[in-house]
Amino acid sequence: MKKLVVSTILVLALSMSFVSCRETAEKAKDAASQAEEALEETGNDLKEAGEDAMDKAKEAGESMKQAGEKAIDSAKEAGEDALDSAKEAGEEAMDKAKKIGEDVKDVTKEAADKISQ
Repeated sequence: MKKLVVSTILVLALSMSFVSCRETAEKAKDAASQAEEALEETGNDLKEAGEDAMDKAKEAGESMKQAGEKAIDSAKEAGEDALDSAKEAGEEAMDKAKKIGEDVKDVTKEAADKISQ
């Protein structure tokens, strides 16, 4: 009877350890599957983050390009305005010089007329 009880206990212990090992193996497989899924999600997230970063960099580049073009246009307009102002100032100076020349001519003519009388 003792052998029967001991044998039964031994068989139960072995069957429990096999069941326990099978459950542990299944849990390990589940954990490995979950880890694989998590790694795939992380990889996809990193890929998306990289793509987002590239998009942002492209947008920043476009913004910088547009800002540069605006700065060039502004500089060009400022240069044209400066040229126009210089041209106007030169024309005004010429007009004043002509006026002064005519005044000097008139004064000289009047002086000559007074001297000849």
